Amino acid sequence: MEFELQARGGSRSAGNPTRIFLVVDEQPMVRHGFALSIGELCPDARVLEAGSLEDALDVGRHTSGLALVLYDPGPPRPGDAETGGVLAGLGRLRETLGEVPILILTNSDEVADIVDSVRMGARGYVLKTSPPEVLEHAISLALSGEIFLPLPRAVLNGTLADGPRGNDDILDRLTDRQRDVFELLLAGHSNKEIARGLGVLEGTVKVHVRAIMQKLGVRNRTQVAVVAARNGCFSGEGEG
Repeated sequence: MEFELQARGGSRSAGNPTRIFLVVDEQPMVRHGFALSIGELCPDARVLEAGSLEDALDVGRHTSGLALVLYDPGPPRPGDAETGGVLAGLGRLRETLGEVPILILTNSDEVADIVDSVRMGARGYVLKTSPPEVLEHAISLALSGEIFLPLPRAVLNGTLADGPRGNDDILDRLTDRQRDVFELLLAGHSNKEIARGLGVLEGTVKVHVRAIMQKLGVRNRTQVAVVAARNGCFSGEGEG
């Protein structure tokens, strides 16, 4: 069965190729709604739609210049266990698309799904109940090579929050400026956004981020957030 594509927005100008996004969702109305929203958030982009994983793989094989994929793996189905689970499609997309960033777009706020998605190479995990500015922020981070996660509420409500808590306050290990960076880091901001917010150079922020990771004994931003959650740095009312 041939896939059906719908392009939204975007115009190509000399020397400034249009970015191509792909929304993958089996529900036509939902898929179309997100395509329209993304077209408004990113007016320079051309948005394609695919109604199934196979359609998305076909698009990936035949579309040059694909910049980002937003993928809803759908609800669990009979036989998922034999085929690798709900996120098996993410693995197939990664194999086909290579380095093209993929954002998971879903209704599931299960911590296991969030963690598994990142481990499998997703650049972010966006809940469909999130406001448009969250989607815009996630897209920006993914395109810049960083990762967006709905960590505060998800981690607190999930199994990761049940891990052992440190006896000391991790904030005591940080300098005042590192605390400023740490708080913005946990809010999901990119290095560039942190630099702009604090009025410093992006290179300075990178130095602080590396120092924070060394002091907390972690290697990436996801681990920073997990350590923070286990040490009570998030309130129960944090945004998901």
